[in-house]
Amino acid sequence: MIEGVKTKKLRIIPDERGRLMEMLRCDDEMFSKFGQLYMTTAYPGVVKGWHYHKIQCDNMVVVSGMMKIVLYDSREDSPTYNEVNEFFMGENNQILLHIPQLVCHGFKCISDKEAMVINCPTEVYNYKEPDEYRLDPHNNDIPYSWHRKDG
Repeated sequence: MIEGVKTKKLRIIPDERGRLMEMLRCDDEMFSKFGQLYMTTAYPGVVKGWHYHKIQCDNMVVVSGMMKIVLYDSREDSPTYNEVNEFFMGENNQILLHIPQLVCHGFKCISDKEAMVINCPTEVYNYKEPDEYRLDPHNNDIPYSWHRKDG
């Protein structure tokens, strides 16, 4: 696993009315502080990536559909430099994924319906100076292809 990346199996509490799923708590190992909470989606087959942050960490949960979330360690001083991790997250695997600063990440909707991600980053989005650095999803130096791996 890439240095600093953490996962947490989510606790789901079902009853006859429905279910409750705890995502991130202030007493979790990966929690440092709260910036904001937002939702983003992707339609089937759509890739959103790559991007990274210099300041914030992300804490992502896929609450609907399925996503393949891919991380690439671009930190030259990291023991896991150049490592790639894939996480298949969503209705069939309810986990929280903690993504540290400078780790490139992106995702692809792999379900046949729109997939929804809830993210709780450690920082508030700064509209004037965003901590958002983007790379082309297909033309870059990251050793990864978003194509489906059949076989």
